[in-house]
Amino acid sequence: MDMNAYLSMFIDESNDHLQALNDNLMRLESAPEDISIVQDIFRSAHTLKGMSATMGFEDLASLTHEMENVLDLVRNDKLKMDSFIFDTLFQGLDALESMVEDVIQGGTGKADVSHIVANLVSIVKGEHKNGAPATGTATAGTSTASGNSGGLLDEFQSSVLKQSIESGHQVLYIKVTLTESCVLKAARSYMVFDVLENTGEVIKSEPPVEDLEQEKFDRSFTVFTISTVSADELAAKINSISEIETVEVLPLDAESLATLSSGGNQAAAAAEAPAPAKVEASAESESNTQGEQRKAPAKNGAPVANRTIRVDIDRLDSLMNLFSEMLIDRVRLEQLASEVKRQDLIETVEHMARVSSDLQNIVLKLRMVPVDTVFNRFPRMVRDLAKSLDKKIELIITGADTELDRTVIDEIGDPLVHLLRNSVDHGIETVGERIAAGKPEVGTVHLRAFHSGNHVFIEVEEDGKGINAKKVLEKAISKGIVTPEEANKLSNDEISNLIFAPGFSTADVISDISGRGVGLDVVRTKITSLGGNVSVTSAEGKGTKFSVQLPLTLSIISAMLIKLGDEKFAVPLSSIVETAIIQRSSILTVHGNRMIKFRNAVIPVISLSDLFESPNYSEANEEEHEIIVIHKGDKWAAVIIDEFIGQSEIVLKSLGKYLTNISGISGATILGDGQVALIIDPNALIK
Repeated sequence: MDMNAYLSMFIDESNDHLQALNDNLMRLESAPEDISIVQDIFRSAHTLKGMSATMGFEDLASLTHEMENVLDLVRNDKLKMDSFIFDTLFQGLDALESMVEDVIQGGTGKADVSHIVANLVSIVKGEHKNGAPATGTATAGTSTASGNSGGLLDEFQSSVLKQSIESGHQVLYIKVTLTESCVLKAARSYMVFDVLENTGEVIKSEPPVEDLEQEKFDRSFTVFTISTVSADELAAKINSISEIETVEVLPLDAESLATLSSGGNQAAAAAEAPAPAKVEASAESESNTQGEQRKAPAKNGAPVANRTIRVDIDRLDSLMNLFSEMLIDRVRLEQLASEVKRQDLIETVEHMARVSSDLQNIVLKLRMVPVDTVFNRFPRMVRDLAKSLDKKIELIITGADTELDRTVIDEIGDPLVHLLRNSVDHGIETVGERIAAGKPEVGTVHLRAFHSGNHVFIEVEEDGKGINAKKVLEKAISKGIVTPEEANKLSNDEISNLIFAPGFSTADVISDISGRGVGLDVVRTKITSLGGNVSVTSAEGKGTKFSVQLPLTLSIISAMLIKLGDEKFAVPLSSIVETAIIQRSSILTVHGNRMIKFRNAVIPVISLSDLFESPNYSEANEEEHEIIVIHKGDKWAAVIIDEFIGQSEIVLKSLGKYLTNISGISGATILGDGQVALIIDPNALIK
C-alpha cells in the first residue's frame, strides 16, 4: 500500500503527540505521584507507536514501545519515577523528535538509539540505580515472552488482556469484514486501526499489521483490543467507515479469553463464552442508529463533531497573496468610481468594499496563530538548561493564547530562545548565591504575552542579579560605543540598552549557552526586521526584564498616505500618535537639534525632505508645517511632511534582495492609481 497519502497526517499528528509527551513529562516531573499524568503520557506514546508501525517506521515504533514498557510499570505502581528514568525518557523523546524530523526531510526515520533502549530495558528489569544505569549489559530490542505459539494469543498478550479484565477494563474481540467491491483494502484497515488506537489499545491483530498493509488478506481481519468506549459505540464508529460490510464486537471475560487463547475455533469460542452477547453492526443498522442520534440533543457532555481542519500553510499564503491583489484593485476601483461620479457604480464599489473588508478580517484571522506554538518548547528547554547549570528555576508562562500572524510566529522563536537562555545562564544566580543574597533558592523566569492596540508584547522577566551598569558602561566605552562624556548623561535604562550594540558582551567567559549580551544585537535586528522593537530594564540585585513589541500582522496594515513633493509615502497608523500643523517659529533649537513642545514634553523634529533628499520640496518655503507625531515605545518624534492624502488599507510588499538595508524604509505598496509608495519605518527614524 502506498502510504504517502497519509504521510502529512502522520507528521502533523506525531508532532502533536510529541509535544503532548514533552508537556506531560514536565508536569509529571513536578508531580511524580500523579498517576493520571502517567496515563496521559502512556496514551500519547501508545498512539504514536501504533501510527509509526502502521506507516512502516519501525525504529520509531520500537523506541516508543520500549518507553511504553517503562510507563506501563509506572502506571501500574510497579516502578517509581526517579531522575534517571526522567532523563532517559527525555532522551528518548529527543530521539523521537529527531526521527520524525528525518521523516519530514524525506528520510526513513532510522537512528541509532541502542544506548537509550539499553537504559530503558535496564529500567524495566530493575537493574538501574537512581542517576545511573546498572553495570550489567542490557540488550537493545523488544523482549517478548516465550510461550504458547499454538493459540491466537501468545503468553504475553494473554497476560496483558487477563490483567486488564481483572482491573475492570473492557476487553473486546472484533471481527471486521469489508465489502466484496472494496478496492483499497489496506486503506480501510488503516482507518479501522485509527479508530481503535483513538479509543483504546490494540493488543493483537490477525493477520498481523504488516500483512494488512500489504493487503495479504481476503476480506476479514480480527483484533483484540482494550477499549475505553462501549461495544456498541465502537461498532458504530468502525461501521461509519465506508466499504465496511459487517462489524462483530464481542466483549470478553476471563473464561472466553482463555478459550480464545488456547487456540480454539473463534466462532465456537464466541458462542460458548459466558460473556455478554456480541454486538453486530451493518450499514443499514448504523444508518438507523445515526438517524436516532440526530433526532435527540446531546446530553451529559456528549462529544460533538470536530469542526476544525488542518490547512497547508502554502495555501494560506496563496490566499493572502490573492486577496492582496484584490485589495489593490478595490482601492483602484474606489478611485475610478469617485472620478466617474456615477451613483450606481459608487454604490456597487462601496458594497464590494464592505464585503472585502469582512473577507480581509477572515483571511487575517485564518493566519493568526497562538504564541503557544512557540512557547510550548520553552519549559523543556529551561528545564534542561537549569539542570546543566545546577540551578533551580521555575518558568511561569502567561498569555500563551495570545495570537500573532503566522509569519511573525515563524520568525520570533529564535530571538526568544536567545533571551531565555541569557536569563537562565547569566540572569538567575546559583542556589548558593541566591541564598546568600536572601532570595528563595528557586529563581523565577516569567514569559508573558499580551495584546496592546495593534501590537503584541512579549516579556521575559527574571528575578536574578540584574545588569551591572558600571560594567556595561566600562565595556561600552572601551569598545567605542559611547564616549565618556555621553556615558555621564545616560540613565540606567539607557545604559542597560547598550547591551544590544553590535558585538557587545560583558561575559568574561563565553559559554555555549551564551553570556548576557552575546548576540543581542542579532535579536534586535531580527525583531526590528519584523516591524517591532525590543528594550530592556534592569535593577541590580532584583532582576531584568526584556520587552518585545511586535505588529499583529505583516501582510495588510492601515496606513496614513502622505506626500513629499511629487513622491507618495505610507506611514503605519499603529506608529502615529496624532497629526498636527505647527508654525515654523515654534521649532526650537536645543544643542543644535530641532525640537518642539508637545504634551508637556520637548520632542525632536525630523525632516523627511532632508532624510530622503527630496528634490522638489523644501521646508524653507513654508511658514506652516504639517507634522506626524510618531512613537517608538515611550520615545516620540515629530516628522515634517508636505501634505496629507488620507488613510488607506495597504498591502506590504518586500523591496527584494537588491534593495535591502535602505534606512527609514521597511517596504513598499501599490496604490489605487498604480503608483508605488514607499512605506516609512518609524522605528528607524527614532534613535
